[in-house]
Amino acid sequence: MAKSLTDITLLRAWANRPFALLWSGQALSRIGDHLYQVALAWWVLQETGSAAAMATVLIFALAPTVLFALYGGVLVDRYPRLPILIVSDLVRGVTTLLVALLALTGDLALWHVYALSLIFGIVDGFFQPAFTALVPTLVPEDQLPSANSLTSFSTQAGRVLGPPLGAGLIALGGTGIAFAINGLTFFASALFLLPLLRAEIRPLPSEAPQSLLSDFRDGLATVWRLPWLWMTIGIFALGNVALTGPYSVSMPFLVKDVLQADVGILGLLYAMFAVGYVLGGVWLGRQAVIRRRGLLLYGTQVVAGAMLLLFGLPVGLPVLIVAALINGAALEMSGLAWTSMLQELVPREKLGRVAGVDMVGSFALLPVGFGLAGMATEAWGAAIVFVIGGGSIALLSLFVMRHPAIRGLD
Repeated sequence: MAKSLTDITLLRAWANRPFALLWSGQALSRIGDHLYQVALAWWVLQETGSAAAMATVLIFALAPTVLFALYGGVLVDRYPRLPILIVSDLVRGVTTLLVALLALTGDLALWHVYALSLIFGIVDGFFQPAFTALVPTLVPEDQLPSANSLTSFSTQAGRVLGPPLGAGLIALGGTGIAFAINGLTFFASALFLLPLLRAEIRPLPSEAPQSLLSDFRDGLATVWRLPWLWMTIGIFALGNVALTGPYSVSMPFLVKDVLQADVGILGLLYAMFAVGYVLGGVWLGRQAVIRRRGLLLYGTQVVAGAMLLLFGLPVGLPVLIVAALINGAALEMSGLAWTSMLQELVPREKLGRVAGVDMVGSFALLPVGFGLAGMATEAWGAAIVFVIGGGSIALLSLFVMRHPAIRGLD
C-alpha cells in the first residue's frame, strides 16, 4: 500500500496545520531573501566596485542583529511570538518597497542600502529567536526532526530558486524589480501567519516574572551550565568568520575577477550551495532520531571547510559546482544537528533567551569577518580568502571534535 505524504518521516510535520501555514509563508519569504541577496550584491558591485562597500553593507545588517538578539530572546520568552513575527514581516516589507521605489526611479544611493540593512538587522534580532522558539510549541516532539528539516528545506529552496530568479529579473528589469518582489514576499508571509493567531498553541511552562536583566543573566547561566553549548557557540563564532566572510563578500569578486564570468554564474554557484543544503536536509530529515550529534556537528564542519578551500584553487567551474554541493550538504547536516540539540536539551521556557545568546555568540565576530574578508579581497584577491577561510575552519573543527564533551554528545 502506498504511503501518504504525512506517513513519510521527513514530511510528518505537514500534518500539523499551524506549522504548515508557518512553513508556507516562510518558504515564499526565503525565495525573496535570496533573490534580494544576488540583486544587492550585484548593485553594490556595479555602483562601487568595492569589496569594502560590500562588507560594510553586511556589517550594517549583522551588527544590530547581534546587539538586539539578547533583548529579543528575552522578549520572546515573555510575550506571544506570533505577533513579533508578523510585525517583523510588515516592517521589512514596507522598508524594502521604499528602497525598490528609489531604485526604480534611479535615486537609490549607497546610504539607502546601509539604512535598509540596518533595519533588517534590528528586526532579525527579534524575528530569529521568536521563530526558533515558536516551532517546538507548534509541533509535538516526535515531529521536530521533520519540522526542522522542512524549515531548512524552505530556506534552501529559496537559495536554489532565489539567485537565478534574481539574476533573471536584473537582466530583464534591473535591481529595482528584484527589490520590489522581495518586499511583496514579506507581506505574503505575514498573511500566512494571521490564521495562527487563532490556532491552539501549546503554552509554555509558567515561571515567576523577572526583570529583563535577570532574564539576560538566566540565559547566560543556562548556556554556561552546558559545556557543549558554550563551546560550540564559541566555535561557531570563529567558523562563521571563516566560512561566511568569503561566501558573502568575496564570491562576487571571485566570479568576476577569477572566473571572468557574469551574474548568471554567481547565481548558479549560490544555487548549488543551496541544492547541497536540500540534499543534506532530505537525508538527515528522514531520520526519526539523530544520533552521535557531537561528531556529526563537527565532522561536517571539517568537510564544509575543505570544500570552501577548493574555491581558492585553479580547479575549474565543474569542480566548484561539486564543491558547493558538498559544502551545502555538510553545513545543513551540521545546522540540523545543532537545532535539534537546542530544542531537545534546553528547557523550553528558556529557549528564546538561549537562542538569543546563541545568535549573539555565534555571530558576534561576523562583522569583523566581513570587514577582514573585504580588506583581504582587495589586498590579495578573492582566491586567497577562500583558501585561508576554508582551511582554518577545517583544521579548527578537526581539533575540537576530539574533546570529550563533543565526542560523548549523542
